[in-house]
Formats: sequence, structure tokens, C-alpha cells
Amino acid sequence: MRKRHPTDADDVVGRIQWKRFALLSVPAVGVTAALGVALASGAVAASFAVSGQQFKVSADSLTGEGFAQYGSIDTNAREELLPVAVTAIRRAEMNNLCQSVVTSLPIVGDISLNLTAGKKSPVVATGLFVDATQLSGDADFDNIEIGRDASTLDKGPDGAQGMQDLFGQQADTVRITDLKQVAWATNAGTFKLSGLSMKLSKGKKECF
Repeated sequence: MRKRHPTDADDVVGRIQWKRFALLSVPAVGVTAALGVALASGAVAASFAVSGQQFKVSADSLTGEGFAQYGSIDTNAREELLPVAVTAIRRAEMNNLCQSVVTSLPIVGDISLNLTAGKKSPVVATGLFVDATQLSGDADFDNIEIGRDASTLDKGPDGAQGMQDLFGQQADTVRITDLKQVAWATNAGTFKLSGLSMKLSKGKKECF
């Protein structure tokens, strides 16, 4: 990473309000025509058919190197189109990670699956792709580029590019505190879960 002297302009670009960032992140995702083109060209986010259930993920903090974000789609087994905002990070560390999914069954009721890790040592992922529908937190970026053509993104992991002419953004580094997201899928080249704990219980017990 090249070194340079910080300026007031850098501080404005490198530290932005997360709510404003989220509003800018995927304006093209909801365009039906673009989704149809993406499906026809094979430009889908997850490399597998996603389930019919979204899951929640939270973390006290996420620190990442090589960040990219762009709009795309997932598909389920019925070949339905599911708009997503793909967040891709070359290497990420997460503290106090929580993942939850709730299944409602006839007679039995709600069943919750909860996974936790990274309470003492951070969870480490490389080549991380998250196909999210909701994302919130407080974020800081270094050398962010907003509005770059999604097909030209080059700071994220291999394959982290969207469709030509669609909105994309990227940064050298990202740090998010109080991370909360709802997602259809997660892919990673490697995923090291320190202190992994998984529990299945009755009732609705979610990360947030």
C-alpha cells in the first residue's frame, strides 16, 4: 500500500456516514431489466442455489483489506431472482461473530440455529463474499472510490466484479463496528472460526 500524507480531503473521503454509504451502494440492484441481463449472462452472485431463508450476522467489529461492493443477484432452486448487495473482502477479521437462522415448523413452532465464534481470537476469512439485503454499522474506509464501474473493480478478491456500466465502489481497507447484516449467502476461500459454538434451540433467538 502506498504511503502518503493525510489531508482534510482524505479525511472526508476516508470516513463517511454509513447510512449515506448504504444509500449509495446499490442503486442499480432493483432494476428488473438489469437483473434479467445478469441472469442471462451468468453474472449471479452466489455460485449455488440459495435456500429460502435469509440469516442474520452480527459482529462487534470487522476489519478488512481489499474491499469491493456492487449489486448482483442470487437465485434459489425455483430460479427466482433475489437482488443482493455483494460485499467482497480479500482478508477480513471479525470479533465476537454471531450467525442465526430461524425455521418455523408446523406444530413444533420456531427452531433457532445459532453459531458464535471469535470471542477471544478473531474470526479470519480470506476471499470473503457476502450477498446481503441489509447492512448497518459505523464504517471507516481508506482510499475509497464511489461510483466506479462495477466491471472494473480491482481491490477486492479475485472475481469481485459486477456488470459493466453498473455502480460499484471499493477501498483499500474497511473497518466496521457494530456490524449487523441480513444475507442470503456467504462464500469464502478460507474461514477460520476460533472458539466455535453451535446451538439448536426452540423459540426465536436471533443475533439481533
